[in-house]
Amino acid sequence: MEPFETERLIVRQFSSSDGDDCFAFNGNEQVVKYIRPVKSRPESDAFLLENLDLYLEGFPYGRMHVSEKASGKFVGTFSLLYLDGEADYHIGYGLIPEAWGKGYGAELVKFGTAIFFERTQHLSLFAITDPENIASEKLLYNYGYQLDGTYISHGKILNLFKINRADFLEK
Repeated sequence: MEPFETERLIVRQFSSSDGDDCFAFNGNEQVVKYIRPVKSRPESDAFLLENLDLYLEGFPYGRMHVSEKASGKFVGTFSLLYLDGEADYHIGYGLIPEAWGKGYGAELVKFGTAIFFERTQHLSLFAITDPENIASEKLLYNYGYQLDGTYISHGKILNLFKINRADFLEK
């Protein structure tokens, strides 16, 4: 995936030197509470390598490193990934606690959705949330996503949101 910038953020591919940032995210129970099980440092390092391999294989999208423009500090991740078992993509983001409440999630959803529809011909984009993650669901509704059903991941039933290209372009 090509890097991009929002008003306050830089979104780029992870690099092999991002192990500490990757673990700050994946090793923090608060951060991954609604995403996936927490990872140990060795598990996080292996996860980083898996993501780097996807870049090398030419996978068109993936997980990206997010940092503040002003400080250069790591604040979280952004992703566009295949929806398992489907030909569709889903958008995702996650932020470390120091970045919560700053509107970064909104920037990532706004710009990420726009970039997805600008760079692809796909007719829709999905998002997956834990039903307990009310803040993320409100954010998705604010940017035109609608509840489209449920999705099962790691044995857990999650909410599946969807935005259609036509609806997005009308906003």
